[in-house]
Order: sequence, then structure tokens, then C-alpha cells
Amino acid sequence: MRQRILLVVVAFLAVLVPAVAANANSSQFTTVEAPSELTTVGVSPDAALDEIKALGADGIRIQLGWRGLAPDSGSRTKPTFNATDPNAYGGWEKYDAAIDGARERGLLVHVTITGAAPTWASATKDPEGLTRPDAAEFGKFATAVGRRYGSKVALWSIWNEPNLGKLLKPIYDGSSNRLASPLTYRDLYLRGYAGLRAAGVRKPILVGELAPQRNSSRTFGTVAPVDFLRGMLCLDKNYKKVKVGGKTCSKLPTQGFAMHPYSTKAGPFLRPADPGNVVIAVLDRLTTALDKSASAGAIASRLPIYMTEFGVQSYPDKLVGVPLDKQSDFRSIAERIAYLNPRVKSFSQYLLTDDANPSGRAYGAFESGLYLNVGRKVKPAYAGFRLPLVVVPGRSASTATLWGLVRPAKQAGSITLQYRDGGAWRRLGSQRFGSTGYWTRAVTTSSKRSWRVTWVAPDGDTYVGPATRAHTKP
Repeated sequence: MRQRILLVVVAFLAVLVPAVAANANSSQFTTVEAPSELTTVGVSPDAALDEIKALGADGIRIQLGWRGLAPDSGSRTKPTFNATDPNAYGGWEKYDAAIDGARERGLLVHVTITGAAPTWASATKDPEGLTRPDAAEFGKFATAVGRRYGSKVALWSIWNEPNLGKLLKPIYDGSSNRLASPLTYRDLYLRGYAGLRAAGVRKPILVGELAPQRNSSRTFGTVAPVDFLRGMLCLDKNYKKVKVGGKTCSKLPTQGFAMHPYSTKAGPFLRPADPGNVVIAVLDRLTTALDKSASAGAIASRLPIYMTEFGVQSYPDKLVGVPLDKQSDFRSIAERIAYLNPRVKSFSQYLLTDDANPSGRAYGAFESGLYLNVGRKVKPAYAGFRLPLVVVPGRSASTATLWGLVRPAKQAGSITLQYRDGGAWRRLGSQRFGSTGYWTRAVTTSSKRSWRVTWVAPDGDTYVGPATRAHTKP
């Protein structure tokens, strides 16, 4: 009788899983960001691009900096030049190689035009170029970028993490508690958007690129993304329009919202108490805020969400990182969360290789890569990125649903499911997947059972995913 009941439960799950998948977004694409390999002067991007392609990613994201290309960027006086002419700028070569190389391999290119500004374009002649950048000058630069790369870029966005105080200043207006950076960003975005369109760019342009969580420091803090969103759209906390400078803000033109929903070492199920924060587990906060903003007439309805930066911090950073095997599991679980949200159009892996941490501080940079920086040793997340696998607990301790993706597969095929209970790996059977590479399978399991998949690629190479167990939260 117990076995019959178990078979009924498994059959129920087999019926349920396709119903859930029907509401998911199997057309999501994935980008990889690898600045040290792709846009470092003197470093050829070819090897990294080959690797990103072989891993099955769909594209790359590049942050294209204004200050690094502008003439006399450290001068307090603006030089005389045609700021909309790409030939008036220098240093395009590192971007040319990455963008052209990506396109040659069939990878899409996402470009974020960002700061810092040249000193002469900062309101205070800030040597960092981060204090109230001149929006009109930024718009001209966007036109120059669009003229150079408009036919090569599939997706655009404007300014990286403008809600982060160290990337756009000031956060507040003078000594008051009135936020200033959201409106500064609004001006930059509108000018950048107009500049790209003036260059003939017709591809989608995203707003946002926001960091996930509030930090209360007045100088280097982070504005909570929901608060920043309302501020840049001129909405109060009740999503009612407010006048700025005696005028009502117009509807913001955009084709999507870019978000960086990093979580902490608590993992992808973290639900921050602060309602303004947006990490991977609470993307519904962002969709709710976007939909309320749309109802107020501030943006278009049902804007798609693009996860343009995401990664899981790992050891050797033991302050905020997690063990290497847990990094792989957390990354895959986060990807499944994104997959199940039909508003999410893209997912990201930041980075390919851990930062070199030039600051000299103990792990003060990003250790979210698929490779360790020292010795470029591969992490479990490398195999987990190619063959993500999540073991979703069932309604009883003996049932689970496997969810996975064969990322490099561009046609239907099959993988082999394997499990072990502390001994040798045993074969459960094969599992078919369609042209999108996604698959699910209802299985019986136990608390000690580990799972993995193997895949034989069309060229005959065999790939083995990392071992994983059922996670403990829904």
C-alpha cells in the first residue's frame, strides 16, 4: 500500500511539473560578464569568448566607460571637439575586439554605457567624475557610442548601479534627507536614451541596473531599489505623481528594467525585512513596484525584467562568501527562480573568473566567478553553469522533482541521471530535453541521496555536472 501511495504521489508530481513550467520563461537568455578577460587593454578576448560560447551562454555584457574614452578626461576645462562623433574619442579598441569577437561566435552583446564622467563634465569638476555628471554631455557621448556600435549591440542600458553612492553622487540633496541621485539618474537616462535613438539605435534600452539592498551611509550608501525606482519616476511612497521643479514628470521611455538581485551568504531564499530591497527571492517586490508605477502612467505596463548582473560570492572570501559546492547549488537554485518568473527575460553570470582584488584588501572584491583567481582553478560552479541541476523537495521526504538545463544544447537530446547514497554513483536512467535544453523529472529520493547528470555532446565529449542534494526551502 505504501508503495502504491508513493507511485500516486510521483505521478501527481509528473503532471504538476509541466503545468508549472508552462508559466515559466523558457526563452530566457544568459549573459556572462568577464571584464578582466574581455575588455582589458593588451589582453585578447578570444580565449574567453570561446569558453563562454562552449559553456552555452547566449551573450556577454560589457560596461563601456565614458571617462576612459573621453578626450582630456582629467581636465577641468572641456576640450573643443564634436562630442557626438566617435572619431573624437580614443580607446575603442578593447571594446571593438570583444564586441566583434562575440558577434563572430554568434553571441549577443549587451552594452551598459556608464560613468565615471570626465572631470570637465562633472558639476563640481569632481576628479572622480561621479558628482552630478552633465546629462547633456552624456547624451552626446551616447550618440557617439550608438554611431560606432549601433548595428552590433542587441541590448543597451544606461549607467551601472546608479543607486550606489560610490557610483553616482550625491545621494542626498545637501543636508536634507531628500534623495537627489534618482533624479540625477533620470536626467542621465533620458539624455542617454535620446542620444542612442538619435544615432539610429532601435534595439531595446533598459533603465535601472540597480544594486539590490539599502546601505544607510550618507556618502557611500545604497538607496533601496524600490525607493530609487519611485524617486526616478517622480512618485511618492503611494505611487502618486509628484511635481519636480514645479513640473510633472513625463512617462519614462524604456523597454525593460535591469536589476542586480544579488543575495547574501544566506542564499537565494533570503527575504530581506526591508521592503525596499530586491534580491533574487523577492523579485515580486520589483514586479509589484513596476506595475504600480505603470498604473500611475510613469512607465509602460508589464515591463520585462533583465537580470543583468548576478553571482554567488564564494570562498576564499569567508566573510560573505560560501563554500565552493554551495556556490554552485545556490547559483542553480537562483537560476530556477528566475526561470519560473515569466517577467524575467535574462539571467547573468558575474564573473567568469574571480577578481584579482587590486585593492590589496582581504577578499574585498568579487569572488563570484566560475574560476578562482589564484591559479585559475575551476570551481564546481563551472560544471554547474553548463549543467544546472536543482533537487526540489516534494510533499514527502521520499519525493523530489529534478529541474535542469543543458545549457550548451541547441537541439533536443538526452542526459543520464545518476544518484548515490554515500557509495558509488548508480544510473537511474535517461531523460529527454527539448531544443531549449530545460527538463524536469519526478523522482524518489532520501535525505542522504545526491544527484548529478551527465551529457554526451554532439561532438562526443562527455560532461559531468556537480553533485547536489535537495534544498530545504520551497
